Amino acid sequence: MTASENLARLGLTLPKIPVPLAAYVNCVRTGNLLFLSGGLPIDGEKKILGQLPRDVSIEEGQEASRMIVLNRLAVIEAEIGSIDLVTRIVSVNGFVSCTADFYDHPKVINGASELLLEIFGDKGKHARTAIGVASLPLNAAVEINLTVEFQ
Repeated sequence: MTASENLARLGLTLPKIPVPLAAYVNCVRTGNLLFLSGGLPIDGEKKILGQLPRDVSIEEGQEASRMIVLNRLAVIEAEIGSIDLVTRIVSVNGFVSCTADFYDHPKVINGASELLLEIFGDKGKHARTAIGVASLPLNAAVEINLTVEFQ
């Protein structure tokens, strides 16, 4: 199955592309790579804000990670025409806004990694970083950027 077919099978749709909040662009294309800026878990009125685990549970953090993947996929589709042209998810860098005693960053970013595997299969296997930070823009609970290869 193609990535688009897997997305539909999962009952998911891509959101409207988010507008960058400052002096940057959603992605930069060089050769056959896309470097995507960090995405936040904001989709219209739906937002996942605050710090883990104080304000946001691990499960909500995983949902935030999945939301971000979908908005990053919307950016990819706008840039290259179809997510079916992605040949590899190269890397995922995840940042989790959390209290100093929170150590489950990988569990939160697993929401993104697992969704990418469900959508892209083996092409979704990627290198990854998952780290905790004291705060993120707009009080977002999670921020994720991606590097993808396309044909």
